[in-house]
Amino acid sequence: MNGGPKPILLVAACALVDTDGRILLAQRPEGKSLAGLWEFPGGKVEAGETPEETLVRELDEELGITTRIPCLAPLTFASHSYDSFHLLMPLFICRRYDGIAHGREGQAVKWVRPQALRDYPMPPADEPLIPFLQDLL
Repeated sequence: MNGGPKPILLVAACALVDTDGRILLAQRPEGKSLAGLWEFPGGKVEAGETPEETLVRELDEELGITTRIPCLAPLTFASHSYDSFHLLMPLFICRRYDGIAHGREGQAVKWVRPQALRDYPMPPADEPLIPFLQDLL
């Protein structure tokens, strides 16, 4: 971008934690950027939405999971510069939700033990979040 400022993209992500202390990862589908990499579910914060509202919406749309804003606790965030934009991504943790997670958009999902998170290739913005989850869980 000619060395000028990059637009900032605000994306909310969630570490869904099951009763066994595992974290849900979703695989980016073919045809999307960074296809095949594993990530924490979430999505772009739309105009007029808070990150928490985004996660309530995205978890339902992507995974068939229902949760409420009080069940989302902020944990940390990622700030990562990609070629054409800068990503700012708050990571929330959620232990209280209803439903059984499944890929509603054709994406693979997997419950992963915290110590095994590094076994799944992730986008560069997600990788620095792993130690926070490993320390917590």
